[in-house]
Amino acid sequence: MVKVCFYFQAHQPYRIREYSIFDIGKNSAYFHEQKNREILKKVANKCYLPMNAVLSELLRKHPEFKVSFSFSGVLLEQLEKEAPEALKSFQDLVKTGRVEILGETYYHSLSFLYSKDEFVRQVRLHAEKVKKIFGVNPKVFRNTELIYNNELAKWVEDLGYSAILAEGADHVLQWRSPNFVYKPQGAQKMRLLLKNYKLSDDIAFRFSNRGWEQWPLTAEKFAQWVGAFNGSGEVINLFMDYETFGEHQWPDTGIFDFMRRLPGEILKHPDNSFVTPAEAAKLQPVAELDIPYLVSWADIERDVSAWTGNEMQRAALAKIYEIEKAVQESGDAQLLEDWRKLQTSDHFYYMCTKWFADGDVHKYFNPYESPYDGYLAYMNILNDVRLRLEAKHG
Repeated sequence: MVKVCFYFQAHQPYRIREYSIFDIGKNSAYFHEQKNREILKKVANKCYLPMNAVLSELLRKHPEFKVSFSFSGVLLEQLEKEAPEALKSFQDLVKTGRVEILGETYYHSLSFLYSKDEFVRQVRLHAEKVKKIFGVNPKVFRNTELIYNNELAKWVEDLGYSAILAEGADHVLQWRSPNFVYKPQGAQKMRLLLKNYKLSDDIAFRFSNRGWEQWPLTAEKFAQWVGAFNGSGEVINLFMDYETFGEHQWPDTGIFDFMRRLPGEILKHPDNSFVTPAEAAKLQPVAELDIPYLVSWADIERDVSAWTGNEMQRAALAKIYEIEKAVQESGDAQLLEDWRKLQTSDHFYYMCTKWFADGDVHKYFNPYESPYDGYLAYMNILNDVRLRLEAKHG
């Protein structure tokens, strides 16, 4: 029997504007409000609204169908303000009782790597936001960009979560399969759900690639691949960005029609079913998995080099967390909010200088002419933040 677990990540950052050295000390409006509004509305119209309509249709048609989401707190804020109809469509999905919401850091940050105290604060802020908007308490956790190690699992367990998601990277699993539930080393009751990256990426990245040997990918073909794991797997975790649907894979690729057909095709096999992550976590773990180093779902390496791989990124990260204590003690709510928005992982992703296949991806999503422009704008803003702190502390 194979259980299929769909998980979608939905996130949009507050992108910073082109902030020059001449703005320092004169202008503390760091974020590009118009661009952020335009991008959010575009994604809502291309992805959130049409794909939510597809999911709503599928939930009505197939009582066995279930999915899960995690939303960054910064996305939920923007939806409340700029796209309330999209937010309502997410709320309507959750009201069905078959759509689970996961926990994460409010600001989609790398805080676990640099400040455990800030990490805990952001996880709690996020849980409060989810409770307020959706009326549910997250029970399963997904860290920013699926960044994970043993230590994180223990921290998250201590925060009351029952399971955590991670990348089923080959160098982590070695001879093991991602299609089972594992126990993180050092945790007690925590369960580890690993992404089947091959099947997930067939949808998220390869679906529209006409050079791919399996193109075109049909629902029937994909359901056969899933069914082939009966007897050799218990749960197939299909984790991907929600923007896959309509934004990364455009409507004319057939992605919406593919998803409309997929649950029905999977359910044609009598031993197949759907579960949420919390339900998958109730399966018995087959082994304890030791992952002492950091892994993520990004790039070929599946590590954290997309955000920490060069000197610019490391310098920017050191500077933002270096001022944590001063920001916390300032008593300035606006300064605290700005500081937290500046922790969002996207800012450091835009500074990535990788080449070859990975570099192409980083370039595609980068709003700056170059990673160096992103770095300069960010560091100029941090200089302004320092001036604001000095004014506060005399």
